Amino acid sequence: MSQAVRQESQRDANDDSRWERVLQRRAGDFVYAVKSTGIACVPQCPSRRPKRANVEFFPSLPEALAAGYRPCLRCRPDQRDRRLERVAAACRLLSGDDAPAVAVVAEHLAVSPAHLGREMRAVLGVTPGAFARRLRVERGRRALAGSGSVLEAAFRAGFGSASPFYAALKRELGMPPAKARAGGPGEAVSCAVLETTLGLALVGWTGSGVCDVSLGDDAPTLVAALRSRLPRAEVVPVEAPRWATELVAVMDAPRRSPELPLDLQGTAFQERVWRGLRAIPPGETRTYGELAASLGLPRGARAVAGACAANRIAVLVPCHRVVRGDGGLGGYRWGLERKEALLDRESG
Repeated sequence: MSQAVRQESQRDANDDSRWERVLQRRAGDFVYAVKSTGIACVPQCPSRRPKRANVEFFPSLPEALAAGYRPCLRCRPDQRDRRLERVAAACRLLSGDDAPAVAVVAEHLAVSPAHLGREMRAVLGVTPGAFARRLRVERGRRALAGSGSVLEAAFRAGFGSASPFYAALKRELGMPPAKARAGGPGEAVSCAVLETTLGLALVGWTGSGVCDVSLGDDAPTLVAALRSRLPRAEVVPVEAPRWATELVAVMDAPRRSPELPLDLQGTAFQERVWRGLRAIPPGETRTYGELAASLGLPRGARAVAGACAANRIAVLVPCHRVVRGDGGLGGYRWGLERKEALLDRESG
């Protein structure tokens, strides 16, 4: 398939995808305008759905306004940026080493704590309290490496005592703080290298699920890369288990979606993006902007692209289904030829 044909097909698919979002009232990085009313709305507008023939799409509200449309008084697309700015400000305040309480942050932003909670859930998928707790855990994870004791790390991370620190890190890291401070020695990660039609695939898994799927051409290099990423874990090459054949099958027929448990390990934002990737149906693509908008972050395309690049589980977390806004393939950790092959197989 030529690049020009792919781009034209992508534009048609994008319009179909946008219309589906309008029908389902799902967020997107665009506005739609209704010719019969002269009004521009966001996809999740609660107004009665228009006829498809009366609808045209614009990348942003200013372009719709330039075309002669006016903003809807129900969904208020002209006020969306205020919410994003407020959430961004709240995140900055909550990210400090001496972060204030959520009620203090809300007061500073001139909204109620409940209102701030609704906005952060809508944009980030987490409450202000959960966001602040996760940041403290991340600080605790970093503090463990440079502290003389677990108790010292707890105070450096902003915990008032050791008890909640132990509980939070054990829940988040899957191991007690003392063991995490030592780099997770003894943590077992099994791995196997499989032959696929896209080359070799290394599969790594823990007791919680698949934690790594890497594509390449040399088995020792793939295993060495996994050991380099997990230097303190015990990486054990084994024979491929029977369930691993599901992965080989999905390489050949990517429209299949094997239900394998995954051990996703990243920041709260990365894990949210990875869940968004898994929600993209086989045979469809999203731009980085569209994926960001579906997560409530219409200006977060760059951050979403970074989370896609950090994905360590090929195919099962289908970052290959995300492309550039101009129809180009964008990047892919395991090579653009493999990305194009996967997309061609899914569209066939």
